[in-house]
Amino acid sequence: MKIINIIQNFFLASALTILALLPLWSAFGNISPAMQGVWYFVSFLAVTLVMLVRPLADIFINQKWLRKLVILRKGVGLLSASIVIAFVIGKLIIPDSSYLSSVFTKQYWSFRNYTIFAHLGDITGFILLVTSNNLSMVLMKKNWKRIQKLAYVYFYAGGIYEARALDSKFAIISMVAVTITVLIAFLLNRHRQDGQQQTAKYITINNLNAGNN
Repeated sequence: MKIINIIQNFFLASALTILALLPLWSAFGNISPAMQGVWYFVSFLAVTLVMLVRPLADIFINQKWLRKLVILRKGVGLLSASIVIAFVIGKLIIPDSSYLSSVFTKQYWSFRNYTIFAHLGDITGFILLVTSNNLSMVLMKKNWKRIQKLAYVYFYAGGIYEARALDSKFAIISMVAVTITVLIAFLLNRHRQDGQQQTAKYITINNLNAGNN
């Protein structure tokens, strides 16, 4: 568990470092499109791992090491979102930036070149980034889990954009893998719940019969 905490802190520190430095590099440095593509690939790889680890832990319930890895979803997820938001911040701090005003134009939300999916990823990434903390959990209570389900929008929006606009085969494979894994985990969990309910019902009936006798 100590190693998990160390790794978690590493991811959290990396996310903060990226948020502090990458916007400046993006806005004022000479970052090439290829290098930017590498950053986005790392971000999508990270969120793919986040989306896979929980359903895999539900499928292979006897594998304790998978349960431990579930804890790392927070750090890895923040790492992913921090990269996306860092580039948004970079666009905002460029001198004479018109990025913020473009948000309210039709072109910004256009399906042309699949840009709408990129921007959906930006927005959901920002929401997930600012709510992935203990304070948000306390303030939002039950609504916090609902907000965190935006991770699906964040993942699939990014995946569609990478697959269609950037011709990424990895994005296609990732979306298929996550979809299948989540579906299998869902069906298995439903089956287990039904089994537990049937067992509880059987025990209750036997107890009633024993009491009547």
